[in-house]
Amino acid sequence: MKAGLVKLYDANPEILRLLSTTKLKVSIMIPNNEIAGIATNQSMADEWVRNNVLPYYPKTLIRYLLVGNEVLSYNSEQGHQMWNDLVPAMRNIERSLKGQNIRDIKIGTPLAMDVLQSTFPPSSGTFRPDVRDSVMAPMLKFLNRTKSFFFIDIYPYFPWSQNPHNISIDFALLRGNSSIRDPATGLLYTNLLDQMLDSLIFAMSKLGYPNINLVVSETGWPNSGDEEELGANTFNAATYNRNLILKMSTKPPIGTPARPGVAIPTFIFSLFDENQKPGSGTERHWGLLHPDGTPIYDIDLTGKHPITNPAPLPAPKSQFTV
Repeated sequence: MKAGLVKLYDANPEILRLLSTTKLKVSIMIPNNEIAGIATNQSMADEWVRNNVLPYYPKTLIRYLLVGNEVLSYNSEQGHQMWNDLVPAMRNIERSLKGQNIRDIKIGTPLAMDVLQSTFPPSSGTFRPDVRDSVMAPMLKFLNRTKSFFFIDIYPYFPWSQNPHNISIDFALLRGNSSIRDPATGLLYTNLLDQMLDSLIFAMSKLGYPNINLVVSETGWPNSGDEEELGANTFNAATYNRNLILKMSTKPPIGTPARPGVAIPTFIFSLFDENQKPGSGTERHWGLLHPDGTPIYDIDLTGKHPITNPAPLPAPKSQFTV
């Protein structure tokens, strides 16, 4: 598929061994349930790196080590404890990598857009008050010091599907034929993704960190869903991901209105449809491939080869497509 990067939600030994025969850059992840031990015990951090990085690195091109997944979205007593453990765990993992003289693996943690209290207009972007000073300020300090990235899971599908009559489907699908201006900055937005990314950039700037680079650690569009899940169809999924790839792979980089010309490494969620995942229909249908490995629609992950004569997409069953 000519992907350049692949992101794992763990450090699966078999996959990491297989990836050593490729030139794919790899992102691995510490599961949420291991954060507390790593945060409070340096030897546990050392052991995690010894077991999950050293056997594969540098033959496998591990470039990102992510601590947990969407930790700040867990709003329970146990979740709040995990919030407090997050940055200490990142610091301990940094010490472990340094101790092994590994300096080219960036440490981060992917957060969801619910880390923001306000996102519209983008210039109003601010972090939630319950995490702003206690978690986000020290995390941004860490990312800035280590020259790492802010990893964000970002899905225009969700704000659009919750408000389809006020947000244009073209704006959500990166079609670029409608625009909104931020009244405070005068910046012009032609798609919802840029608007969401810039709200994060403004939120970081308000805490004194205007220059931390972003990585889109998840984005995509569901290729199917339940009948009431508007816009979840193959036509829209192919449109969004094709437009996304063109936007993110253009050279020189396009960036966003608040940060033009800056490249944003991007991961599409997900490689496969997850046919055994519970929940609503869309939960099982974010893949580029069917579970048997056959493609759901034509896609060129490099953005270098426009898809000529693509296979016709099935007619969408739900409204909101064209």
